[in-house]
Amino acid sequence: MSPIVSVENLSKSYASGTVALANVSLDIEAGEILALLGPNGAGKTTLISIICGLVMPTSGRVIVGGHDTVKDYRAARSLIGLVPQEISIEVFETVMNSVRFTRGLFGKRPDDAYLEQVLQSLSLWDKRDARNMELSGGMKRRVLIAKALSHGPRILFLDEPTAGVDVNLRRDMWQLVRRLRDDGVTIILTTHYIEEAEEMADRIGVIDKGRVMLVEDKERLMRQLGRKQLRMELQEPLAAVPDSVTGRGLSLAEEGRVLIYDYDTQAERTGITRLIADLAQAGVSVRDLDSRQSSLEDVFLSLVEERGS
Repeated sequence: MSPIVSVENLSKSYASGTVALANVSLDIEAGEILALLGPNGAGKTTLISIICGLVMPTSGRVIVGGHDTVKDYRAARSLIGLVPQEISIEVFETVMNSVRFTRGLFGKRPDDAYLEQVLQSLSLWDKRDARNMELSGGMKRRVLIAKALSHGPRILFLDEPTAGVDVNLRRDMWQLVRRLRDDGVTIILTTHYIEEAEEMADRIGVIDKGRVMLVEDKERLMRQLGRKQLRMELQEPLAAVPDSVTGRGLSLAEEGRVLIYDYDTQAERTGITRLIADLAQAGVSVRDLDSRQSSLEDVFLSLVEERGS
C-alpha cells in the first residue's frame, strides 16, 4: 500500500545561504501518528510548510494522496488540515462562523451537521455562539483544530499543538489526537515535549540541522537505542570506585552511597551478576538495587550529541 505522504529528496535553501532542509526523504503511512522531534531551527516547521503547500521547495517533491503538491496543489491541499503553532483566528467572529468560513475556503458545501460533530468532539459545541476573543487560550487552540478539520481532511498536521497549555489540557489534547487516529485521520505532529511523543506516537522522526536523522517505530527505537541504568545502594559509602571493577562504566553518586551501572539492554550479557560478585570480592556490600529504562528523552539527546560530535 502506497504511503499517504511521500517526501522525496526535499531541500530548501534561502538567498541568505541558510539551508533549512537538506535532501529529506520520508514516507508517512495512512492512519499513523508520526512525531517529529528536533531542537529549534531543526527544520520541522519548514518541512510541514512545504508539505502543506505554504512554502516552495528548492528541490525535490512531495506527493500527498497521489497528488503532487506543486503540480496538483488543490487536490493535495484538500486532503490536509493544518494547525499552526501560532494562534491566529478571527477575534470578532463566533466559533461556528469561523469554522464555516474555513470550510468554505476549501470549496465545500455548507454542512452544519458535520461541523456540529467536529465541535462536539472538541468540547466546543457549547461555545459555538461565543466570540473567539472571549475564549481561553486552550479553547482558541481547539478552535484552530476545528478549523483544520472543517473540510474533512485525511491528514492533520499539528505544529507544537500543546505549546503554552497546562498539563490537564495537554492530556485532553492527547486523547483527542488518539480519537482522530481511530477515526482514520493520519496525524503528524511536531513537539518539543519528549513525553508527548513517547505517549502518543506510533513512529518517531528525529530532525536536526535540516536532515532527518532517523524515522523509526517508537517501540523498536527504544529497544535499539534504549539503555538501562542499575542503581546500587551501598551499605557503606565509597570514596572511589574499586580498582578491581574500573573500566566497567561505573560511577558514584549521592556522596558515594550509590553506585551506578549503565548497560545495553540488547547485549547478550548484561554483566550484572559478574559485577555484583566482583564488588563483593572487593568488599563492597550492596543493600538495594533499582533499575530504570532510558526514556525517549535520553535516546533523543544521545542521537543529537552523536550527530554533533
